[in-house]
Amino acid sequence: MTFIDEVHVEVQAGRGGKGMVTFRKEKFVPRGGPDGGDGGKGGSVIVKVDTNLTTLLDFRYHHVYKAEPGNDGASKKMYGKDGGSKTLRVPPGTLITDEESGEVLADMTHADQVAVIARGGVGGKGNAHFATSIHQAPKFAELGEPGEQHKVKMELKLLADVGLLGFPNVGKSTLVAAVSAARPKIANYPFTTLVPNLGVVYVDANRNFVMADIPGIIEGASEGHGLGHQFLRHVSRSRLLIHILDVSGLSGRDPLSDFEILNQELVLYDDKLASLPQIVALNKVDVLGEYEQEAVNALEAQLTSRGLTVYRISAATRTGLSPLIYDCMTRLEAMPRDYSPLDDTPDHVHIIASRADDKEQFAIEIDEESGVFVVTGKGLERTVSMTDITNEFSLRRLQKTMERMGVNTRLKALGVKHGDSVKIGAMEFDYEDEDRYDEEEEEAIGGRKKK
Repeated sequence: MTFIDEVHVEVQAGRGGKGMVTFRKEKFVPRGGPDGGDGGKGGSVIVKVDTNLTTLLDFRYHHVYKAEPGNDGASKKMYGKDGGSKTLRVPPGTLITDEESGEVLADMTHADQVAVIARGGVGGKGNAHFATSIHQAPKFAELGEPGEQHKVKMELKLLADVGLLGFPNVGKSTLVAAVSAARPKIANYPFTTLVPNLGVVYVDANRNFVMADIPGIIEGASEGHGLGHQFLRHVSRSRLLIHILDVSGLSGRDPLSDFEILNQELVLYDDKLASLPQIVALNKVDVLGEYEQEAVNALEAQLTSRGLTVYRISAATRTGLSPLIYDCMTRLEAMPRDYSPLDDTPDHVHIIASRADDKEQFAIEIDEESGVFVVTGKGLERTVSMTDITNEFSLRRLQKTMERMGVNTRLKALGVKHGDSVKIGAMEFDYEDEDRYDEEEEEAIGGRKKK
């Protein structure tokens, strides 16, 4: 199966259904009154963790996901049917962010975890809702609220307890194959492993952990060289790292230099990665000669002097693997199960807030280029989006709402004039000064009186 760990998709929640403008018409019931029903709710876009998935391949060729809109209301105060929601299944470890704002919409880490990433719009109220003792026959209703839309990035960060770090061809895949049932591709050339490999390591019947082979990390990986930039993200979910060094001398590389280079790459990619606890495994000790043994002794002394735990292993012959695996298990058991050395929980996860939040709050800015007065505010923008601008009575209600909230007063304080453009949400209109009309009317009345 193709491994895909990053995709870009668009999600669109359904719009709420329209409220209905109808009046009760029944024999022997004069003036039956308004009986327009409410529109149904729009469907939401939901993500759910599916532990059977290990890749985002399903999203590679399908880029737009839409929930169903709500149905319109009907007469006799009948509600419209709610729109169906769209559920997207993702593997555990999927981080979903809004591409425009960078806001984290969901961090999917647990089995069967569910999150709403695009909320469906509420249905518009029918005219039956607006009847009062004064206005007994309202001739307007609300439109349905638009559903939320986001262009999102889905990023898979594998959930592994132990991550294997090392240059290509040092034996990471061989180690995973030696201690688990995973069967990654193994060959004697660099970049044999092109995708991360996960393996479950069973220490005994009741103790196990997940190990991940992170491929393609080389010098310059933090800048996109090799395949490292693509897969460095998977390191951040690990609780413990095993840094594998090839000490056979066959590659012609300096193990200590490799160790320092890769740790620097972690710092350059995300300085928090350097704080992950590390164990060093000196691999391929089965092919060491007398000269190489002396070099390995010196290398081990240098690493232990830095406070690191060092093991000599041969993944190919399975030499020295048991102490390494038991040490990993002991360290992991000492950490809480949800322990994250990097505090990987996002600082600002998107929370579906109540629609009552900030209902009366708004702000006004003047666009320097166009001179348009731009009014922003969740409650006000929502009211505008649900107003039928083709209905005179709906526009009157909107005008009263703006007056009650103090929008007109604030606009006048900022110097708005008759005929200036005002924009609220997607609606732009020319400002009409009612005081101006009142003055003209008084002058006209006064003129008649003078005659």
